[in-house]
Amino acid sequence: MTGAECLLRTLAANGIDTCFMNPGTSEMHFVAALERVPAVRGVLCLVEGVCSGAADGYGRMRGTPAATLLHLGPGLANALSNLHNARKARTPVVNIVGEHSTTHLRYDAPLTADIEAFARTVSSYVRVAKDAADVAHATAETIQAAIAPPGHVSTLIVPADLSWSDTNARVPVITAAKRAMPPAERIEEAARLAQLPGTALLLGGTTINERALAAAGRLAARTGVRVLADRNAQRISSGRGRFQPVTVPYFPEPALAVLAEVRNLILVETQAPVSFFGYPNTPSYLLPESSTVSVLAERSEDGTGALEALQDACGAQKCAIPLSPPAAVATPAAGPLTLDSVAATLVLRLPEGAILADEMVSAGAVVVPHLVHAAPHDRLPVTGGSIGQGLPVALGAACALPDRKVVALEADGSGMYTLQALWTMVRENLDVVTVIFANRRYQILEIEMRRTGASLARGAAYDAIDISRPPLDWVQLANGMGMPASRATTGAEFDAQFRAAMEERGPRLIEALLTA
Repeated sequence: MTGAECLLRTLAANGIDTCFMNPGTSEMHFVAALERVPAVRGVLCLVEGVCSGAADGYGRMRGTPAATLLHLGPGLANALSNLHNARKARTPVVNIVGEHSTTHLRYDAPLTADIEAFARTVSSYVRVAKDAADVAHATAETIQAAIAPPGHVSTLIVPADLSWSDTNARVPVITAAKRAMPPAERIEEAARLAQLPGTALLLGGTTINERALAAAGRLAARTGVRVLADRNAQRISSGRGRFQPVTVPYFPEPALAVLAEVRNLILVETQAPVSFFGYPNTPSYLLPESSTVSVLAERSEDGTGALEALQDACGAQKCAIPLSPPAAVATPAAGPLTLDSVAATLVLRLPEGAILADEMVSAGAVVVPHLVHAAPHDRLPVTGGSIGQGLPVALGAACALPDRKVVALEADGSGMYTLQALWTMVRENLDVVTVIFANRRYQILEIEMRRTGASLARGAAYDAIDISRPPLDWVQLANGMGMPASRATTGAEFDAQFRAAMEERGPRLIEALLTA
């Protein structure tokens, strides 16, 4: 078999069944080998940032990696933005990057680049395959590095001649490492602190799931400990019937207010909270200086198991879980479409088990608090702050769990970074409904201009962040990639269109033209 086929067989033997790909000449033997290794599904994407974002969404929902196939250094460079988000999410991702054939590298051809240097900016592990016989072992090592807790971006670089050369190498099967439980003394110390006034738990990483939230809720009921959530966790379980922790706000002033009374903060798979950006005359570290910080579970440890052990240590096993009271939500009226009316429809219409890819940006501050009253769902928030993750993450989540409805909640400006994801959703007939929050502004930048003290006069400064001239037409953009699309301008229109989308399978886009 060829080195490319050996690589694919090693992926398949180790449970990697999906490769998000944007191949070029140096990867053609990999593409040809897909015919001989049907266990690996190749998903074509029109730009590499969609490949990397889709691998992130896939890994967040499955807990196991997808692969990407990228073309040389420039292809990897195009993928870096969403690989940054995957790195911050601690998502396992296996990048396969083609390289020029070994005899061609000396000539510094136009596409020659320092691929290893690019890869190291986002990868915990980078490996260059040495020869065809090394491909299987190099692939297995790259997978092993990706799946090591808490999850890593891992990159394998394969020269083209290794892909076309023959090899008889054995396909290795690796053993996945399990997350370790924290030592007993940490659980004992957390149990002591939980009884003290001013103690809070901060949940992050993989711990905002149904099991962990139940344990945290019982702890809160038993001990009075406050439970907070990291807004940038990789995956957040929410909705009716689940304990709802307080999410640390995005902007530092409200975050400082939420954290002002914290004397002891116990971290669970996360770090002490800091602001997203540094601002004039505003602290970046959000805890009071007098607070103490301790760790219940490191990022690589079993935070869910640790919370359950802490629950037992505090005698909270039989406590009732505090739940939010149900909200009375009326069907949206015929008035102009607002964020509140969009949120009302989401609460009414989301099916149980939906997956929300959240890149609402400024709209999220209004919409997300409503979602605690929706049917139980999982939300995939922005993790690394790099724009353009929402549509690819939705694509990857739909590939990972095709029986669950996926809803991409996407701002119009950030959606333009990777709108090519719509084409792949149609090509693969994925059950993704995309809602575009169309205020035709970079509203988050307007907010940040004011917050940083920069001027926002209606002149050159405003023009630099104005996306209304010309207005983006998301219905035509979607239609141009074969996706059915509609526009809603009132609450009633949006409700009718979203309800119909929830009752059908397949890709669809709704442009929500907001008035406020």
